Amino acid sequence: MHKAVILLFFCALLAACDSGGGGDGAGAVPGVSDTEIVIGTHQDLSGAAAIIGVAVVNGGRMKFDEVNEAGGVHGRRIRYVVEDAQYQVSRAIQAANKLINRDRVFVMFNAMGTPMNNAVMPMLFERGIPNLFPTTAARSMAQPFRRLQFTSLGTYVEQIKAGMRHFVEAGSAAVPCVIYQDTEFGQEILDGAREQAAAMGLELAALSAHKPTDTEFTAAILRLRNAGCNLTMMGTIHKDTTLILETAYKMGWTDVQWIGTSASYIVAVAELESGSAEGFAVFQPFHPVHRNDPDLDPKIAAWWDRYVERFGIEPDWGAFLGYRDAELLALGLQNAGRELTVESLLGGLESIRDHVDYFGSRVSFGPDDHDAVEEVMLSVVRDGRWQAVPLTVRLDEL
Repeated sequence: MHKAVILLFFCALLAACDSGGGGDGAGAVPGVSDTEIVIGTHQDLSGAAAIIGVAVVNGGRMKFDEVNEAGGVHGRRIRYVVEDAQYQVSRAIQAANKLINRDRVFVMFNAMGTPMNNAVMPMLFERGIPNLFPTTAARSMAQPFRRLQFTSLGTYVEQIKAGMRHFVEAGSAAVPCVIYQDTEFGQEILDGAREQAAAMGLELAALSAHKPTDTEFTAAILRLRNAGCNLTMMGTIHKDTTLILETAYKMGWTDVQWIGTSASYIVAVAELESGSAEGFAVFQPFHPVHRNDPDLDPKIAAWWDRYVERFGIEPDWGAFLGYRDAELLALGLQNAGRELTVESLLGGLESIRDHVDYFGSRVSFGPDDHDAVEEVMLSVVRDGRWQAVPLTVRLDEL
């Protein structure tokens, strides 16, 4: 009898562990309890993309805290667990293992980086955990369609194709080249450039690949300039974008149009003291916002001031992204109802139609549409700051 009691005890203990511990009872959903929803992210807080990662986390945390202060979602508070992966695949895998197995996250949210997400996604999908709004515009985030995946940046391929098409058709450039990180991220930019060049009957005159940690670009710039490039697509993020633009400027190479992506759409790039970023262009989903804009919406101005007061820095586009994506997740959770499961959350997100987010963008999802972006807009560095150009390209036209 004594052995039987002990056996039943351990069976019950194992069942409790398998249920996710702290859930609503038998068959509880991991990361969901009567009072809490656990949201996880592997971000870059101290690596090559930290200038974006910190802003994204700040924006998301700001929105989640506002939701919690208002009573949470159906009585549940959101707990946001952040792990620093330092823009390294091995650290992202380690962080994801912790978030999945120890923290028992309900969803992964705003996770950073193309190669990092590509490595972690199979782990998530095997466990039935959604990967929501990753901080990358890689095509692999949207294609093939996956029910457990939602995106909010479009794709780098589309951004680059829009940029090449515009500047070639405008007659300002017709000798395209690519300089890119030799990573899965950089490959996306190369793919986009190749596809658009083929569609326009052009050939890429020169290519230059580098490691994310490289700091010397003199030879690369010489190769591109000697090839006659006057339109150069950049598969770069913050640090290498800055180094490449500065190197070209110091070498006197100014008769070239540089095109980046949302990964290089950073205030610090525009504000380079040398002026080397002047004319640098990106097509991406967010118009530039500046606190001293005379026509700035007072609501956004107030949000900006709250952000600065809390974090002690000016918000970059990553902060807008993190806040907006957290808004969409909170809305999806609200639509899902009190009986929260992965399936009800997916339905709650898919039911979002023509939602105007805090910053004025319109967002819609559906059962076969998990991408918040339908168009990209042109922004160009002028006089040391990002400025909007009245040009929008619909992604279904590319």
